Amino acid sequence: MKVLIVSDTHRRTESYFDALKKEKPVDLVIHCGDIEGDEETFRLRTDCPVVMVSGNNDFFGFYPKDQMLDVAGYKVFVTHGHYYGVSLDTQRIKEEARERGADIVMFGHTHKPLIDRDEDIIAINPGSLAYPRQEGYRPTYIVMTIEDGGEASFELKYL
Repeated sequence: MKVLIVSDTHRRTESYFDALKKEKPVDLVIHCGDIEGDEETFRLRTDCPVVMVSGNNDFFGFYPKDQMLDVAGYKVFVTHGHYYGVSLDTQRIKEEARERGADIVMFGHTHKPLIDRDEDIIAINPGSLAYPRQEGYRPTYIVMTIEDGGEASFELKYL
């Protein structure tokens, strides 16, 4: 299974479609919020299921702030992260994920990519496809790959 994980596109859909084209085929897209009104564009122009959560800039979106998913046997907690203090650190969001029984937590908001593996939880932030804030300021996303019955692997990718 191949999962494209993105966040913080802020109406700059061209970067999303560039990433999607580069990674096709994918089985699932997870958007960690701050879509800003382009939800239907993502859903209609993507050839696989798209899971989205609302971010702090999604004022008129109808998507939940959090979602729990089963992705190839992994329990995944998806949220934007702004309710969990991710701009400071990841402790609170990891605690929330543990309380929900998640194996993986995926979030955005900081515009900085992160792949952080603890013994019991993996924290993933794909960064931003629109306004990256990490050194080098290149748009980023993450690809999650799970071979049949295997362990999930995560790869940070740049546009």
